[in-house]
Amino acid sequence: MAKLQITQIRSTINRPKSQKATITALGLGKINKTVEKENTPQLQGMIQKISHLVKVQEV
Repeated sequence: MAKLQITQIRSTINRPKSQKATITALGLGKINKTVEKENTPQLQGMIQKISHLVKVQEV
């Protein structure tokens, strides 16, 4: 499977708890932090939930 590079570009201040929890579960938490993850259906759902807070690139 392809890998995705996920970068947090916006803050989680004043966001619902579920969005904050999703950011934490992805291993993010600070602006401009980047992680690489395998592309899975579960990951796609998480990205869709917080798409306005992150930037996603295929590696």
